[in-house]
Amino acid sequence: MSQQQWTAVDDYITGILIGADPVLDAAQAAADAAGLPQIAVSAPQGRQLQILAETLGARRILEVGTLGGYSAIWMARALPADGRLITLEIDPRHAEVARRNLHHAGFAAIAEVRLGPAADSLRQLADDGAEPFDLVFVDADKASNPLYFAWALRLTRPGSLIVVDNTVRDGAVADAASADPSVVGVRRLHEAVAAEPRVSATTVQTVGAKGYDGFTLIRVRS
Repeated sequence: MSQQQWTAVDDYITGILIGADPVLDAAQAAADAAGLPQIAVSAPQGRQLQILAETLGARRILEVGTLGGYSAIWMARALPADGRLITLEIDPRHAEVARRNLHHAGFAAIAEVRLGPAADSLRQLADDGAEPFDLVFVDADKASNPLYFAWALRLTRPGSLIVVDNTVRDGAVADAASADPSVVGVRRLHEAVAAEPRVSATTVQTVGAKGYDGFTLIRVRS
């Protein structure tokens, strides 16, 4: 199979199960126009995040890595009117695009973009005694994944779900000799999760418009 075929299948899935979405199309167009990297989740992946949030009955969602707000819009759609989504972004230009996109999508009242290094924002949330989050989506610099997992565990509760994106790295996660910081980060994430008795987890390999990668699902048990 080829990247062309994987993309064609994603296009088929998007067309038949998701359909046209002017709000999300506009958000992606705004991100492209601002020159943001084209690394947002695909539409099928975004719908998956929405379904996971809906299945959890999530009222509070935390995202690490905002980019242009595309995935945040998907997840915000699962929240009730009094729900809350906090998304963390280090790049001021990305944060501004995301704020505009969330506003245009109708989520300005429930979605907040916090600017700054994610580690600092996560620490501040903990210091402020933030109410536990039901869903945490981590899609930021991969080298810091172990740190983000540690904070996510602190900011959740039994029954919460932590989803970490891009944890297969085109298969490189299996290469113990890799010196790539992103690969090292996702390997250390797996090691930290494996050593943590309070969670159960799995990593699922995926192919699609975003190539060959995967995500890790971590359920907080106690």
